[in-house]
Amino acid sequence: MGAEAKSAEVKSAEVKSAEVLAFRDVTLGYDRHPAVHHLTGTVNAGELIAICGPNGAGKSTLLKGVMGLLSPLAGSIVRPDDGRARIAYLPQAAEVDRSFPINVYDIVALGLWRRTGLFGGVSHADRARIAEAIAAVGLDGFERRPIGTLSGGQMQRALFARLLLQNAEIILLDEPFTALDAATVRDLVALVERWHGEGRTVLAVLHDLELVRAHFPRTLLLARSPVEWGETRTVLTSTNLTRARHMCEAWDEGAHACAPARTERAA
Repeated sequence: MGAEAKSAEVKSAEVKSAEVLAFRDVTLGYDRHPAVHHLTGTVNAGELIAICGPNGAGKSTLLKGVMGLLSPLAGSIVRPDDGRARIAYLPQAAEVDRSFPINVYDIVALGLWRRTGLFGGVSHADRARIAEAIAAVGLDGFERRPIGTLSGGQMQRALFARLLLQNAEIILLDEPFTALDAATVRDLVALVERWHGEGRTVLAVLHDLELVRAHFPRTLLLARSPVEWGETRTVLTSTNLTRARHMCEAWDEGAHACAPARTERAA
């Protein structure tokens, strides 16, 4: 193997192992009541990670913490690039306002806002990219349809098209396949695998464990506190799943975040 080929392999390995997120004993919650407690771990570039756990385990809260929508009560979430990484976030369907008067074309075009601004002009090249994204999710012919008239699956396809345009390095998905038909799930999972193949980092909150086992090589099992984080086949065991359920059932909803360590005053 030539020197150039070896150098390319080394660079590829470095990119795949580069740390893009670090959780340092982080606790996240609301009004000093923790929802995610003492999470420590790292996410490397290009990883495809499922976040699983019982209802109320803190999964959505964790994604909001990564996005910066929620500040840690304790500990920290660190991005080695000082937070300059492009992050795209798809919230749960229930958090998307379907009554807003916007059509499919325009909601997909919002994926360009980071470059054009909310009121920036759309170039000919941009229009071609928008059309390509809409076609990629199977919504050709729906461009002028108001989003309020779409089915759940059609709406999710439109939101995935918007994610395509965001061209993000890190993609966060909160229950992206809930209540969707099998064909839509298959198509959207294929997009997730495409992102993974492109070296993007994907974290997805999921409840379908068979889908996780089939498509997500790594899993974080969360039950307010981390249960286990690693290869999916070793994380999603019956023992761990039972433990996670019992941990959530035993959680004290009135618990407060741990107080920071006190420092002695100088004499």
